[in-house]
Amino acid sequence: MELRRHMLLCFCLLVPTAMGFVGQTNVPLKGRNSLSMGNVVDDFFGKPSDNIVDKALGKIPGGVDVTAHYLNNEAPQRWVPGEAREGFRSGFISIVGSPNVGKSTLLNRLVGQKISIVTSKSQTTRHRILGVVTHEDAQIIYQDTPGAMIPNYRLQEGMMNFVRGAIKECDALLLMTDIFEKEFPVDILLDRVKRAKVPLIIAINKIDMLETGKMSAETLEEVGNLESIVTRWQESFPAAKIIPISAMEGLETDELVVALKQHLPEGPPLYPEETLTDRSERFIVGEMIREKVFTSYGQEIPYSTEVSVTSFKEEENLTRIEAYIICTRNSQKGMIIGKGGQKIKEVGTEARKALEEFLDRRVYLELRVKVDKDWRKNDASLSRYGYL
Repeated sequence: MELRRHMLLCFCLLVPTAMGFVGQTNVPLKGRNSLSMGNVVDDFFGKPSDNIVDKALGKIPGGVDVTAHYLNNEAPQRWVPGEAREGFRSGFISIVGSPNVGKSTLLNRLVGQKISIVTSKSQTTRHRILGVVTHEDAQIIYQDTPGAMIPNYRLQEGMMNFVRGAIKECDALLLMTDIFEKEFPVDILLDRVKRAKVPLIIAINKIDMLETGKMSAETLEEVGNLESIVTRWQESFPAAKIIPISAMEGLETDELVVALKQHLPEGPPLYPEETLTDRSERFIVGEMIREKVFTSYGQEIPYSTEVSVTSFKEEENLTRIEAYIICTRNSQKGMIIGKGGQKIKEVGTEARKALEEFLDRRVYLELRVKVDKDWRKNDASLSRYGYL
């Protein structure tokens, strides 16, 4: 962790907004600046096998300068963190837990901007996504991770590699559960959490559901009261600090932030204060389209699809986006398109509305469907889509 912090301090690159990236332009997100570390380090934290020094110095395999690969023939400026104010803290908090306990909802709540997609389906989050929040006294870099599972194929193996990397590379662990979960379901990751040599905080989410009338009497009896839920988790993790919250309603999230700050080392900000995420707009656009695929289709389609943004062009009054919905079999292609193209038109309409709200400008979105046979099990495809 200290090596990683040192490399970020020494080699972090900031690209001026006016310069822009190939295929993207940094624009304000809901009135806040979106100065992202951008594509220069877009997959920096998502690939544990990458060499951190090479990434920070702007190298990619083959000796190509990554800055030339991503920028419009401009050399990037170095961003050098200033001296830390007295008592200022900065560091990484990894959010881990089961699927559907509210990890991404919490990240979006804490950042104040939707940077991680959310649906009711498990395995919605597939990547490790950073959310950066700069307070007056601290900068917290949150790492949202896929829900813990026992992997059944290569895609899921890649997702669990992101989780393992996040557990290994942080200053404190935030294990997230909810009032319905009795115990952490994946033993191998539970063991990693218990063996991690960093402080552990447990957030018990969805406490708003304990309010009268939100659950049946039978379900409420099975769940128990808040005191019994806290006691159960405290017995499993005696050294952990436990904080009941509601990520959806924002209940006790301020108390959670205060507790997390205490475990960060003193030091200057690791990112410019305006930074919200290390991910580019292009990445988030692809995720938002995939979110609409998850909410629009049932059965196997959400879990068999990927979204690839092939074109992202800023015009004077319009952003033109072209993307492919990738599926694993020809039979799925027809299901995604729908009779007379009606289904994909509906998905495109919903996605466009979400993208216009996110980008705060008009969007022209063109969706196509392509078959990449068994891409979830193919290393070349998974590498191309950023999972390996």
